[in-house]
Amino acid sequence: MIFVHLAEGFEEIEAVTVVDILRRAGLEACFVSVDETSTVKGAHGVDIKADYMFKDADYSACDMIVLPGGLPGAHNLRDHEGLRKEISKFHKEGKGLAAICAAPLVFGDLGILKGRKATIYPGMEEELKGAEYIPFPVVRDTNIITSQGPATAMRFALAIVEFFKGEEAKEKLSQDLLMI
Repeated sequence: MIFVHLAEGFEEIEAVTVVDILRRAGLEACFVSVDETSTVKGAHGVDIKADYMFKDADYSACDMIVLPGGLPGAHNLRDHEGLRKEISKFHKEGKGLAAICAAPLVFGDLGILKGRKATIYPGMEEELKGAEYIPFPVVRDTNIITSQGPATAMRFALAIVEFFKGEEAKEKLSQDLLMI
């Protein structure tokens, strides 16, 4: 199971695209709200109803934590203590972690990017704290996937597909989506 986290001010394209692409690939992807309500308002006023509230999500059944960007969404994710603890635990266990746009700042703040390659929304490179900034749309360093922003959301989602199902599955889905 893959948990895509929603906090008020999240970037809608990044959240919805990831869940859509992962489900097309046959992966179980769910929205998890870190807010006090299950319906979370995005940065551009789009409300998304989460599948789970953070307190009810079973992280032992989760294989990857995904963080969409957007502001103030990324800051709200960074400031959620429970989520920070889960991310740190996933990092220690070598489980999947993925963040796009401004959200890699959460990983930077936790110190889990030290010595890793990563990317982030251009102009926010200092938030990667200890990482080698790579100015590519998507960067994967073992179990951590980062991406630059809304226009890279499909590539980001496909990198997650590749992480779980391999390059062949990613390429087939890319062709089906006309990303050739």
